[in-house]
Amino acid sequence: MISLLKRGLDSDVGHSFRTSPTAIVAAVIAFICIFCAVFAPWVAPHNPFDLATLELSNARLPPAWSPDGSSKFLLGTDDQGRDILSALMYGARISLAVGLASVLLSVLIGVSFGLLAGFLGGWVDGLLMRLCDVMLSFPPILIALLIAGVGRALFPNAHETLAFGVLIISITLTGWVQYARTVRGSTLVERNKEYVQAARVTGVAPLRIMRSHVLPNVMGPVLVLATIQVATAIITEATLSFLGVGAPPTSPSLGTLIRVGNDYLFSGEWWITIFPGAMLVLIALSVNLLGDWLRDALNPRLR
Repeated sequence: MISLLKRGLDSDVGHSFRTSPTAIVAAVIAFICIFCAVFAPWVAPHNPFDLATLELSNARLPPAWSPDGSSKFLLGTDDQGRDILSALMYGARISLAVGLASVLLSVLIGVSFGLLAGFLGGWVDGLLMRLCDVMLSFPPILIALLIAGVGRALFPNAHETLAFGVLIISITLTGWVQYARTVRGSTLVERNKEYVQAARVTGVAPLRIMRSHVLPNVMGPVLVLATIQVATAIITEATLSFLGVGAPPTSPSLGTLIRVGNDYLFSGEWWITIFPGAMLVLIALSVNLLGDWLRDALNPRLR
């Protein structure tokens, strides 16, 4: 494991990372956010969703450094007396889970369709690309809002798992198109190269050529796009939750926390919405910066 890590740091990508202060800072911020989200039950000072521990007398307390603040609640409390810092960790956990799951599903669908369209060509290519054109003609947030709203309307009393599934599917339906178009363009270039022609001559099945020969050579742009799309998926989830059709109220994400705090923004309790918003910005910005660095590191013409 140590030798593998050392080889990674000594590679061209590792050297690019070590010599980029922006990438290092972004990676540290992303690691802290992900660590706190994943280990929220052990890192968070309170469990903000344990009703037995909530006290309304602690509602809307300012941050600890304010004159009326309490040392028990570093970033203050919301309207129900929940610790803002703990709610951020639990909320980021939900936002990251939904974002990563939707991106993985988008990559699976988009890469599969892109490979088929680029390698087979003909009517398959035409059909899949027209489907992409139709999806691109609608605003992504509108499609996600429609799917999420219909899902919540059809299953109003559904379990939280089903609600999260509807949310992930709604984001996936708007995210796979970019992967499909990117992979199709790369596949059109790769399918005419000598190693693919040699595999065809030797009788290798088309499916195996796509999986074993073409796919590894088109994954570079996909990795860069997936990294950037994680931030986009998290923001989309936060937008849907802010509009009330995202994460269920019993498991609020960052978007839900921002929506709750928005009601108190102009009454002086600014911390209820400012800190969840700042957390969302930090996660999205750090992931975007890492995506920009990865794009430059994997493109030899930009070195």
